[in-house]
Amino acid sequence: MASLIRSPRWWAGLIGDGGGYVMQAVALSLGSVLVVQPLIVTSLLFALPLSAKFSGIRITRSAWSLAIMLAISLAIFLVVGDPTEGDSNAPWSDWAVPLTITVAVAVIATIGGLSKLDGGWRALLLGSAAGIFYGVAVAFTKYVTDLLGHGVVGVISAWQTWALIASGAIGVYLQQRAFQVGPLSASLPALTIGEPIAAIFLGMTVLDERLRVDGPGIALIGCAVAVMIMTTIALSRSQARDTEGATAESTVGS
Repeated sequence: MASLIRSPRWWAGLIGDGGGYVMQAVALSLGSVLVVQPLIVTSLLFALPLSAKFSGIRITRSAWSLAIMLAISLAIFLVVGDPTEGDSNAPWSDWAVPLTITVAVAVIATIGGLSKLDGGWRALLLGSAAGIFYGVAVAFTKYVTDLLGHGVVGVISAWQTWALIASGAIGVYLQQRAFQVGPLSASLPALTIGEPIAAIFLGMTVLDERLRVDGPGIALIGCAVAVMIMTTIALSRSQARDTEGATAESTVGS
């Protein structure tokens, strides 16, 4: 932690994450989790040219193709799926089972990530756990942003607010551990995918959000989701490999 605190690049990344979360919270106050959360993976589309610029590595034709496929599949999901607004004011009884299942999966992944497995597997498991806890924080953020209109006292007194803070803090810790124990190419895809999957699961099971689609549209949505997952993982791995390569070259050069 001491070395991280002394790193300006780490602080820049943390500030970037914080700014992204603020914009995410604003978006959630205006729309549903099923709309906002899939859009988060578009961060990869912006990271791709930025990574190429700072690392000096050319973007391959394959990477551009994956980026285009991700954008198209995301558009299909949002236009054809036409997600509905849900009920963010869900009682604890609605949260209990889905939240327990989600946290249990994250805890199992965390235990595996803290074990004596190979570094790549540990990074993968800890990245997955961090992404899941971030997804939980997203679901609670939706409730808390809707609660802001009732005053600060209502926000502070709500158990969802403290659950949001706890899940976010745990997610940050596990993310840093994932980056520390193994390659970024293992942790980043798991982190990028884990967050929207957990958030969408809670959005549909707890917040009662739905996709307005039936018949052939269901198959189309299924294909779009599959392509989104595949391209997100591939782009995350590509970005991670470029970052690791640039870091290695910088270390050798210094």
